[in-house]
Amino acid sequence: MLKYLAPAKINLVLEVLGRRDDGYHEIRTLIQTISLCDVISFESADAISLECSEPSLQTSDNLVVQAAELLREVSGCQRGARIKLEKRIPWGAGLGGGSSDGAATLLALNRLWELNMTTSDLVQLAARLGSDVPFFIHRGVALIEGRGEKVTPLPVSATSWFVLLIPPLPRISDKTQELYTRLDTGHFTNGHLVDKAVKSWSKDKQIASSLFFNVFDKVAFDAFPGLKTYRERFAEVGAKDIHLAGSGPALFASVDAEAEAEKIRSLLSWQGLEAYAVSTIIPQMV
Repeated sequence: MLKYLAPAKINLVLEVLGRRDDGYHEIRTLIQTISLCDVISFESADAISLECSEPSLQTSDNLVVQAAELLREVSGCQRGARIKLEKRIPWGAGLGGGSSDGAATLLALNRLWELNMTTSDLVQLAARLGSDVPFFIHRGVALIEGRGEKVTPLPVSATSWFVLLIPPLPRISDKTQELYTRLDTGHFTNGHLVDKAVKSWSKDKQIASSLFFNVFDKVAFDAFPGLKTYRERFAEVGAKDIHLAGSGPALFASVDAEAEAEKIRSLLSWQGLEAYAVSTIIPQMV
């Protein structure tokens, strides 16, 4: 049996440059994986099957199943896999859990089935599964461009800490698409915010929270009624420079140390809210 951790992500900086002729949006974003992870196990079997701790996600549309079937189709492999997915990343919150699960499946089955595909091969397959999936083949921190398929890994930094708040809001069907439709030309930028953040990273191996930016912050409070209230509650317990994680509604804030992250998480939990203290170090063992 192989066991893989599939980490969540946050967008430290996310700019939309404009709408492309193919219908996608051109983006530039700086993405960081964090220590909140799904756990996926893989065993050899005659067919591909998925058992998921979240019953609503145990379908053929799950990127785990799609990734396994795509890899078998492209490689010509006749083997199967019994896959068990333990969801720990809140789904539909903008943390990239589904995309990460898909990437972890490509990595794991490439090993289990002894396909010897290169990282470049897997990235190309990942791009066929979704815009965020190629990044999770690399993990760490990376500059993402195009519609998500252009991934430039950046040097590893010192450990950073964040707090996540998952507002208890109704899930929106086709959420990311809905948020993109709310953007107009006045929301588009030219990539200079990401450039500034990358320069800061190259120099200091970290980014000041004052440089964080997410274009969806400008439209999310209309898309998610009630989100403003939870942002205010997040701020009231000491969080600063609060932003959406991806397309939301999850919110994140950077903190200076683990103790501060745990304090804010505890204050939110005492209010009955779902919150996590996370770092940029991915656990090595479950």
